[in-house]
Amino acid sequence: MPRRGRVQGLREHRAHTAVAMTGTGEPDEARIGDGKHTVRHGRGEAAAAAHPADHAPDGRSGREAHAGHGAPATHNGVTWGMAVSATLHCLAGCAVGEVLGMVIGSALAWPTLPTAVLAIALAFVFGYSLTMLGLRRARLGWRRTLRLALAADTLSIAVMELVDNGVLLLIPGAFDAHLTSPLFWGGLAFSLLVAFLVTTPINKWLIGRGRGHAVIHGHH
Repeated sequence: MPRRGRVQGLREHRAHTAVAMTGTGEPDEARIGDGKHTVRHGRGEAAAAAHPADHAPDGRSGREAHAGHGAPATHNGVTWGMAVSATLHCLAGCAVGEVLGMVIGSALAWPTLPTAVLAIALAFVFGYSLTMLGLRRARLGWRRTLRLALAADTLSIAVMELVDNGVLLLIPGAFDAHLTSPLFWGGLAFSLLVAFLVTTPINKWLIGRGRGHAVIHGHH
């Protein structure tokens, strides 16, 4: 009987050791040592150790979380405040460029068409310049700064200028009014207001799709 008991105990010990090594038995963990190293086994522990960053706290995979870091904002996070801020940025450049263009055209006694072309051109120049100034403060290179400014402002300024000049054309005598005339300043202010109201939702749409001012969001 003692010998049979020892044999039975040896079999149970071997079975228990095999279960611990494969990790498929009842024990959650087992330690197997050879005197120098200890190997720890448990359900899912090896997989968790091999992929520590497979999931982010918000439920996304680690690769998705990493890929999304620093990406442009999506429509879920875009507010009207962001759109208004982007539009005011463009409006400032457009207003300065247009006023300067009209002052130059009036001083040179140019007709309406060349004066309008100059005003629009200067609106783009000053609009891009304001964006580039901020990007240069972020220590970006000139080439990258120019590319980002073009991507951020081109469509927004184009829409604003199209609406602004279209409204001015609808106001009788606005383009031909002298700089000291209330019609000139009143017409310009009204046209810029309409352009702002039209461009703001467009900028919100652009930012929500990672375009427009969304491309420079991380460089402010």
